[in-house]
Amino acid sequence: MNRTHLFQMLNHHHHHHALYFFSRAFNNYPSNSRHHLINLISTCKTLTHLLQTHTQLITSGFTQDTFINTHLIESYSLFKKINLARLVFNATPNPSIMLWNSMIKAHIRSKQHQEAIIMYNKMITNDSFTVQPDKYTYTFVLKACTMLLDIEEGVLLHEQIAKRGLESDVFIGTGLVDLYCKCGHLVHARQVFDKMPERDVVVWNAMVAGLSQSLDFDQAIELFRSMQLRGGVEPNSVSLLNLFPAIHKLSSVRLCKCVHGYVTRRNFPNTVLNGLIDVYSKCKRMDIAYRIFESMHEPDDVSWGTLMAGFALNGCHYEVLELFDQMKNNNLNVNIVSVVSALSAAGETKDLVKGKMIHECVKKNKFDSDIRVSTPLITMYAKCGELEKAQRLFHNLSGKDMVAWSAVIAAFAQSGYHEEAISLFSDMQYAGFKPSIITLVGVLPACAELCVTKLGKSVHGYSIKHDMVSDISIETSLVSMYAKFDDFASAMIVFDRMFHKEVVAWNALINRYAQIGEANLAMKMFCRLRLTEVRPDPGTVVGVVSALAHLADLNLGASVHALVTKHGFESDCHVNNALIDMYSKSRSLSSAERLFGLTKSQDQVLWNVMIGAYTRNGCAQESISTFHRMKSEGFRPSLVTFVNTLPAVAYLAAVKEGTSLHGSIFRTGFHSHTIILNGLVDMYSKCGRVDLSEAVFNEINNKDTVSWNVMLAGYALNGSVDCAFGFFSRMQDNLVEIDPVSFLSLLSACRHAGLVKEGKRVFNLMKEKHNIEPKLEHYACMVDMLGRAGLFDETLRLIESMQMEPDGGVWGSLLGACQMHGNVKLAELALDNLVRLEPRNQAHYVVLSSIYAQSGRWADARSLRLKMIESGVNKTPGCSWVSEKRDLSLLNV
Repeated sequence: MNRTHLFQMLNHHHHHHALYFFSRAFNNYPSNSRHHLINLISTCKTLTHLLQTHTQLITSGFTQDTFINTHLIESYSLFKKINLARLVFNATPNPSIMLWNSMIKAHIRSKQHQEAIIMYNKMITNDSFTVQPDKYTYTFVLKACTMLLDIEEGVLLHEQIAKRGLESDVFIGTGLVDLYCKCGHLVHARQVFDKMPERDVVVWNAMVAGLSQSLDFDQAIELFRSMQLRGGVEPNSVSLLNLFPAIHKLSSVRLCKCVHGYVTRRNFPNTVLNGLIDVYSKCKRMDIAYRIFESMHEPDDVSWGTLMAGFALNGCHYEVLELFDQMKNNNLNVNIVSVVSALSAAGETKDLVKGKMIHECVKKNKFDSDIRVSTPLITMYAKCGELEKAQRLFHNLSGKDMVAWSAVIAAFAQSGYHEEAISLFSDMQYAGFKPSIITLVGVLPACAELCVTKLGKSVHGYSIKHDMVSDISIETSLVSMYAKFDDFASAMIVFDRMFHKEVVAWNALINRYAQIGEANLAMKMFCRLRLTEVRPDPGTVVGVVSALAHLADLNLGASVHALVTKHGFESDCHVNNALIDMYSKSRSLSSAERLFGLTKSQDQVLWNVMIGAYTRNGCAQESISTFHRMKSEGFRPSLVTFVNTLPAVAYLAAVKEGTSLHGSIFRTGFHSHTIILNGLVDMYSKCGRVDLSEAVFNEINNKDTVSWNVMLAGYALNGSVDCAFGFFSRMQDNLVEIDPVSFLSLLSACRHAGLVKEGKRVFNLMKEKHNIEPKLEHYACMVDMLGRAGLFDETLRLIESMQMEPDGGVWGSLLGACQMHGNVKLAELALDNLVRLEPRNQAHYVVLSSIYAQSGRWADARSLRLKMIESGVNKTPGCSWVSEKRDLSLLNV
């Protein structure tokens, strides 16, 4: 039988016949059989055929042939039968370096990297073996060290390589560069790289990859340039893919475009175009990423998945869902990346219907058993409010690993299920898992939201004990948690120890200071931030603008607005809403209105902010009109909408508008919320309908202190003194916390009814029995009550006894009482103080002028009028609200 005939049988997989003819050929021509037998081994397509061939080898006496045994080891490793490969090796006496290399390579192929190193050490330390490692040995063992990130073994290996003068070998040099780069020893990697006399594209790629993944990622760009200019090496696909992480870290769109142009001029495969889509996405240029995708002739499933992941990363969740629909409609194959992105988008948009459709797709493609998919699936249900479904899926999830536990804990915390997140955290530890950094980052926000200080500090201690506290995500979460605990001392200790302070950590402090009204501290933190290289983001601006709203500093607010424009944050809806709120609180309603009108994509929050702005500035009619415009443009009122609109109705005492609003509240399902019902009690009281206030009050199931106080204030406002005192007794009987607001309402009731004796008793009761120190509002009320009764000596003694400086309210009350009794002397004293405290308020001048006129002191009245004109204070015309059908009209008097 000739050689051609044998090869034909091998190619057609007739191994039984090939072995038969080989056996006959070997008996007749043994010297020519090795080459044929090696080909026979190499063409074995199944393990059975290989075993049959191996059996024939043994019976034919080829067990000692190094070349044949090398191919046997190679073939067995391809079939992942490392034990059989080892039997071949062990059966060979005095194995050659070729056989050692084959066995080491077989271990690496089977991912048994530690065994590969053990084999190498056995080879060089056993005196019975006379073989010496060659360049292939070192290349294979370096690969094993790299996969294990075993730098110590790698350094020892490098010493042996240097002794034998093999550093200049391109394969060994590449292996050393790759090892040092992946172990983070870039200085050593660069030393080896620079010593190499010849560098091919592979070693350049290894060095670029190492620098891209390091903190010196900008050097990766320089090396990539040197590769072409000095090295004369043409970059390939791997070069570009290794460079992309550096471009992403630099957030350089300019570099993206340079590489993009290079790719366009050459015919690179889809893998590089997919990489470009990814890096543009990470540089927040989804417009260009999408154009690349559309320009691709045949985008594959990776292209679709990469684009969807990019949209998800940039918060474009509706676009993700639209792309997923396109894939389904065009019967394209979905992969795990596209499914995970779609699940994330459904969760973020809280689109449960879409989420369930994606779940069906997951089951159809049998992805549900993959923990990479099942974890975001559970997260999606949690974010869509399907807590029980999420818990059931997680309970039934087999093979829960740390990633699954951590992801679900984080999802529950982010979805507002903080108690469940903490419960899962306990269950995870009970199941034998030790919390990782990701787990702690997930559970710390839940501790913060629930103010579980003991657990939060325990988690902090765990992070210190297990050397996790220096991780930037842990540090940032701890700063945020302590800030929410209002434990700023601990927050600042963690913050000041941070080596790299990311903008999120700065934001946590700035926003919390703003939330608790510490505007000056928020601004100090912002000034510190501006002195660093950290770039503010929209979250920073929201905190700063909120702080400025507390300060009501219009000039500083305008400066920050200019900074917003400079950084391009105006398009961010949260920033825009905060600016409108800031302008409204700084008494620049026109600026707030202008921003509102310029906003293209108006949402429910924006309408709520504008309604609140009008209400806050006393523009009640505009507030109500904006509420009706909001509904007419298709926006459904939220709880906040009604909370902002009810005070406007109360301000106008527009009872018809109020009852209409009450109906809307009932229809939208907010009638069970205590904060809404409190607003209705207040509104009806100010409209003079105490009967309706009482009816609403009695409907409140979960009455808080505000509920009781607002009803008490309603009785006081409407002159129902007996009802007010009776209700106050009822509050005490029900163990309701009596606070300064409660006493202010009682004092107001006494003032309206002229019950001086009862008022004085209440004032003393507040201090002596309830240990509540009177505030300026209480003193103003007492001054008004005593002044109205003509008890001016007692009024002055009360003012002089105050522990704080009297404000405009106190002196204004005295001025009003003086007008009632014509007391010019005290009125002049009151006005002097009021001019000092409120120089632009014309009402005080008008009152004193009226007192002069009542006393016949016309010259003084004229003189005061002239003084007003000289000071630039103008008298505002009086006006009245007239209700005509459904409209409210303003009539000047």
